Amino acid sequence: MHTLTPRIVGEILSHEGLVREAYRDSQGIWTWSVGITDASGHRVARYRDNPQPLERCLEVFLWLLATRYLPAVLKAFGSHEPAEHELAAALSFHYNTGGIARAEWLRRFLAGEREAARRAFLAWSRPPEIAPRRRRERDLLFDARWSGDGRCMLYEVAKPSYQPVRGRRIEVAATLARLLGEIVPAVPARAEQPAPPEPPKRNWFDRLFD
Repeated sequence: MHTLTPRIVGEILSHEGLVREAYRDSQGIWTWSVGITDASGHRVARYRDNPQPLERCLEVFLWLLATRYLPAVLKAFGSHEPAEHELAAALSFHYNTGGIARAEWLRRFLAGEREAARRAFLAWSRPPEIAPRRRRERDLLFDARWSGDGRCMLYEVAKPSYQPVRGRRIEVAATLARLLGEIVPAVPARAEQPAPPEPPKRNWFDRLFD
């Protein structure tokens, strides 16, 4: 598999969380949506005191996954064709650590050394708070054991500190399915005569920087 699916993205979101307006992370860096900063190429200060709809938050998150993180993960897999659960686990790992290119567990995995790869996967469990996520990613990669349920945590922003505070779990599966359906259009049915060309349809990639 070489594309994003609602199940893959939903799994990552189940480990992350989402904030609809800009906030300061633990290092004081302005952040928005699913851990997105200006380093992504998308300016997030515009969302200070400016909460965005869930769809907008997910559009930019999908853009970032598709243009930066997915290519790096596929490159790291090399000639191996990842199954959906393998791609989901590796993409979640890389979005959290940025370390897919130097991960020993992947080298072991590609070499067929599954038990050694299992052990190496948990070497990326610092700080200790991240260990439960790493175990879930490991179980997904090796055992196809999904943990996402189509929901994620939505956080509010406390002011004037602009720190995120615990909120509530929300359903995101339907929105992801709709957005990803725009990326991969259905193949049109065969017709007797070719249909006249339709004007190009703008998808969420085109709308990102409106």
